[in-house]
Amino acid sequence: MEFSKLGKSGLPVSRLSFGTWITFGNQIGYDIAKELMIIAYDAGVNFFDNAEVYAHGKSEEVMGKILKETGWTRDSYLVSSKVFFGAGGKLPTQKGLHRKHIREACDAALKRLQLDYLDLYFCHRPDKSTPIEETIWSMHQLILAGKILYWGTSEWSAQEIMEAHMLAARHNLIPPVVEQPQYNMLHRHKVEVEFSQIYKTVGLGLTIWSPLASGLLTGKYNNGISEDYRLKRAELSWLAERNLVEENLKKVRRLMDLAHDVGTDLTRLAIAWCLKNSDVSTVLLGASKPEQLKHNLTSLEVLTLLTDDVLQRIELILDNKPLHPQF
Repeated sequence: MEFSKLGKSGLPVSRLSFGTWITFGNQIGYDIAKELMIIAYDAGVNFFDNAEVYAHGKSEEVMGKILKETGWTRDSYLVSSKVFFGAGGKLPTQKGLHRKHIREACDAALKRLQLDYLDLYFCHRPDKSTPIEETIWSMHQLILAGKILYWGTSEWSAQEIMEAHMLAARHNLIPPVVEQPQYNMLHRHKVEVEFSQIYKTVGLGLTIWSPLASGLLTGKYNNGISEDYRLKRAELSWLAERNLVEENLKKVRRLMDLAHDVGTDLTRLAIAWCLKNSDVSTVLLGASKPEQLKHNLTSLEVLTLLTDDVLQRIELILDNKPLHPQF
């Protein structure tokens, strides 16, 4: 396993990490979940990603039980949670980024995960109804209380992230160090263009999700969508509508041929392509089967195949390189 620093922080994070969205407490049973975490940990993964909303808190309960049973020392792994959507409650105080929910959600996540603190705590979406100052103060206070070590954002815009940094500097508060955006061969603009100046100024770590575009970049949807495939799930209909279009499927078929030509498969090629971006701190892998995770964890071996010539061939197929604004 290789490691990188999380943005401008000193925190070492494995280049490949493991996320539990859709799977833990939902799609797979406990024994498989435990096996997956052990496979990841034994391969050198040190970052395990979770959120209050995943399976309405059950995902965190599963992870907490696994961490307790494995007996791994707390200084050997990182755990995250996310706050915004809530854990299933419908009342106004049970979601959002106001001080009350942030405080109570953090305590609830720690209880479910059976941990004393979180390494990373993400604001899962921007909250238009809460002043950013209130959110920053709340995160700052959680750090001072020792309940979290670092905080970050997920699917925030560059403008919102920079506003958080400006307000944090003005009030001498601890700013966010990390963003968790979607990033893959088919979804590039935010990471490659919108955030481009932030890497150079205040710094920004990236824990990117969906490197395989919810499975599209494995080629399994080339001949249609089976009932048991992830994009068939009701909660992912928005991703299916965006990704399952003929233009993307044509690109996937050509990318599969290219991967075969260079001696690998599209799954590992797509993950390695994300790793090739030096601004990406870690690539979150999701898995429902042990053999699937074992295979994807070997993606680092494919990096040497991504020569300038191969990368250019990929760009010609994708034909979606984001354009930087001209000043």
